Amino acid sequence: MSARPAAQVATAPAAATGSATDPADPACAAPLPVLGRDVTVPLVTGGEVTYAALDYAASAPALQRVWDDVAAYAPYYGSVHRGAGYLSQLSTDLFENARRTVADFLGCREGDQVVFTRSTTDSLNLLAAALPADCQVFVFETEHHASLLPWRDARVTYLDAPRTHDDAVHTLERALADREPHGPALVCVTGASNVTGELWPVRELAAAAHAHGARIVLDAAQLAPHHAVDLAELDVDWVAFSGHKLYAPFGAGVLAGRADWLQEAEPYLAGGGASRKVARRADGGVDVEWHDTAARHEAGSPNVIGAYSIASACRALQEAGFDSLVERERHLIRTVRAGLAEVPQVRVLSLFGDDAPRVGVISFVVDGWNSSHFAAALSAEYGIGVRDGLFCAHPLVRTLLGGTSEEPGECGAPEAAPGERSLNAIRVSFGAGTPDEHVERFVRAVKELVADGARWNYRTEDGRCVPDTDATGAATGAAAA
Repeated sequence: MSARPAAQVATAPAAATGSATDPADPACAAPLPVLGRDVTVPLVTGGEVTYAALDYAASAPALQRVWDDVAAYAPYYGSVHRGAGYLSQLSTDLFENARRTVADFLGCREGDQVVFTRSTTDSLNLLAAALPADCQVFVFETEHHASLLPWRDARVTYLDAPRTHDDAVHTLERALADREPHGPALVCVTGASNVTGELWPVRELAAAAHAHGARIVLDAAQLAPHHAVDLAELDVDWVAFSGHKLYAPFGAGVLAGRADWLQEAEPYLAGGGASRKVARRADGGVDVEWHDTAARHEAGSPNVIGAYSIASACRALQEAGFDSLVERERHLIRTVRAGLAEVPQVRVLSLFGDDAPRVGVISFVVDGWNSSHFAAALSAEYGIGVRDGLFCAHPLVRTLLGGTSEEPGECGAPEAAPGERSLNAIRVSFGAGTPDEHVERFVRAVKELVADGARWNYRTEDGRCVPDTDATGAATGAAAA
């Protein structure tokens, strides 16, 4: 069936990105329209304020363009690959066109496959299940848990955190040169840290891996929303990312790259869609012939809306132009870093130093503050949403903070009370939908909290720091400055 009907029905007009007086000035470029940009939230001190969503590294708000595209398709919803009806055929067309759009967005090479998954975590677990026997995996301790932990059935070599790009490449080269036996090997590396935002030397690490007969998978969860990702240019074997960080709704992700290991592996899930032919044997069992396409690892009814929303986000980012998006984000990064640099009590976490290229992800600690307490005050008193904890990258944050595994602090559930030290940090993150006002408000709030203290009392409840209230929900009183 031609792709034309799906395009006519399900593609909404591109949302205007807008610009200010001088489009050549990244500081004047308008952010891309996102859902929630006008949402107001109550302040514990009274009144309301427009919510400043500065937790993009966890989940970015969906682009309005994506939401409009999905809404336009929704009335034509149909099950894919199995129906003879018009809507099923149209949905099948849309689903497979989404696969081609993602392949184009990633610069996939001839023969590469695009597999739709649930998330980056799901993608890397899929690849882990497809590793050949006796495969050795090399992964830096700096990885997010999604790329640090899936390799449970492989021989894993964990590499210490490097302090320069050259150190990262040399550390990998030494580890690969020393591996025994010289069988299949896989290197897993992030493109941009979800803790420091720093970019990693992906192309150089890929060259080192291939020079030693290893393959490489790129965790692009934090890279793809901020920079163009091209498999051929970076020379990586696979790339994984999540839709919910790429301005699409939750529930869909991508694993794209070389087909051979995926074709040779048992299906990630067994069921309909993954199987080409199933027949009973004379002994009462069944013989199964599995697909050798991406469908091999997409058993069950796929998340068509999730795949389509990712494709819509890919188109929107390409149309907006990554060069423009990167320049504007650099302006926001400069604003935040310059503001934090004016507060002596703030220490920004970094592996590669102040001059390292980075995306809009910045983590820091504040002397005299428990990070959960600080984040709670930003939310309750300023309407600013950030993240605190170890960011599902426990070994990296502990290394950066110089702490031990016995110190309190865990992903999303700090144990220390307000005012007590805990081994966790505060992360502010932003992207294509972030207005200047949000980061400017954040900088002002940090300066005020450090200078004057919180204006409210806080307590720990269910592992979270929250504003203190009495039984009726009324605030019990402001803390002394």
